Amino acid sequence: MNSSQTKKGLPAEIQMETLLIQNNEVERHVFEEMGKVLYLNDCYYIRYEESYEDHSVPVTVKLSADGIVSVIRRGETTTRLRFDVDQWTETNYRLPTGILPIQVRTKELKISYYDRPFAGRVVVQYGLYLGEEKLGDYQMRLRFTT
Repeated sequence: MNSSQTKKGLPAEIQMETLLIQNNEVERHVFEEMGKVLYLNDCYYIRYEESYEDHSVPVTVKLSADGIVSVIRRGETTTRLRFDVDQWTETNYRLPTGILPIQVRTKELKISYYDRPFAGRVVVQYGLYLGEEKLGDYQMRLRFTT
């Protein structure tokens, strides 16, 4: 991307698929939305809104040059997940009853970029934990094409 595209971003087709595996049950969500891809401070930012029947949730995915991926969802509560295969990370999950400190264990993290048109793929497999208790296994697959 050139410098003018860096500031404004490029329109992009976004496909986000998430899987939640909990108690031998699988929950799958797929979002196909239009969004933007920006490049700023050595990071790619993919921004879009997940559309639900009665509302939408702004999502930002940050792809850092060092291979760390962050996902921020700003709905009724703000969720920030940071994926790093080299170490566990922590986040605070806000509930009406209070804040829960959640640990994220990234098991797999793959990022690929393509040219003409500029596109990318991100695959993350991770587990969420509350102390010693495993809350579930998750998969996230992101595809974007400008």
